[in-house]
Amino acid sequence: MIVWDLVVVGAGPAGLSAAHAAARAGVRTLVVERAEHPRYKTCGGGLIGTSLAAVRDRIEVPAHDRVTRVTFTRDGRREFTRRHDSPVVTMVRREEFDDRLRAAAVAAGAQVRQRVPVRAIEQDPEVVRLRLADGTSLAARAVIGADGSSGVTARHVGVRYRQVDLGLELEVPVPPAEQERWRGRLLLDWGAMPGSYAWVFPKGDRLTVGVIAGRGAGEGTRDYLRRFVDRLGLNGLPTEHDSGHLTRCRAEDSPLRHGRVLVVGDAAGLLEPWSREGISFALRSGELAGAAVADGELVGYERAVAERLVPSMRAGYRLLELFTRRPEAFHALLATPPGWRMFVQFCQGRASFDEMLARRSIRAGLAVLDRLPVPRRRPASAPARP
Repeated sequence: MIVWDLVVVGAGPAGLSAAHAAARAGVRTLVVERAEHPRYKTCGGGLIGTSLAAVRDRIEVPAHDRVTRVTFTRDGRREFTRRHDSPVVTMVRREEFDDRLRAAAVAAGAQVRQRVPVRAIEQDPEVVRLRLADGTSLAARAVIGADGSSGVTARHVGVRYRQVDLGLELEVPVPPAEQERWRGRLLLDWGAMPGSYAWVFPKGDRLTVGVIAGRGAGEGTRDYLRRFVDRLGLNGLPTEHDSGHLTRCRAEDSPLRHGRVLVVGDAAGLLEPWSREGISFALRSGELAGAAVADGELVGYERAVAERLVPSMRAGYRLLELFTRRPEAFHALLATPPGWRMFVQFCQGRASFDEMLARRSIRAGLAVLDRLPVPRRRPASAPARP
């Protein structure tokens, strides 16, 4: 049996970033993927500057829109729009984005096998064995798991989660008038349920429309999406994709490695807890894991995540806590010039949330919010279309 230096399970942004980093360093790398590219993936598809920087030297980003205007609403009310001279977020379709990452990993020397589900993992001090759905096996000196938070690698490593949310999403083809209405503009709506929000992302001839809220509020989340689509005036249009998924954010002491098996991206629960932005965490954690395998020091991956990714997650939990209690204060803050600048800096990758929360003025403002009483929540409503 061939023993690979590295087998990567999952060919999304995290797994393909790991494969690219390892193969480029001369590691004999195999990627196994249960689906086949190009494949649809439930995802908003908004790339922030951190993501763009991570792939700059690998691919030409297949952008379908570049957002310079952002409209904010509070459960459909209190609408305002802010503009920026340069793009704030770049919109991609994940089937195209991931397929380009696949091609880049192959160009770096990795092999990719598709339609290869992994069913079980066993390991000893020297080798990891992967049992495949067809009954055959693969062997590797190291494995990087990038098969999602419900995949076999996360279970093998024993990943634990602090936060689980339900996201619902529609892909809606739209006529030319709607395309023009949304071109270069996204919408973020802070919902009535604690910690929830909704979005509209423009992607040329289609829109991605979605909502996210805490797990356990499934009917409320579905109702939020129905009301949101209705007030946007999109409920009469056919839907190309109607899907849902759970996003899981790791507990800070959750393992990232078990023996020779590392987990990255969603499989590790690595994403930003407030915005639930995960692509930048997938790209960066994958690259860190691939580099650790190439260096022959797997524990280095754990250190790198703790240094480079955990501080942003810790800050995101802090923001989520305040947003859940005081969404109207966040909405009001974004209407101010300093609040809008902070939003743009984060989206363009010029400042992370932990860097922002380290600023004295912001710490002082958050301390004031902490001391304010929590207002009574008003019932959900269905206001006019924005």
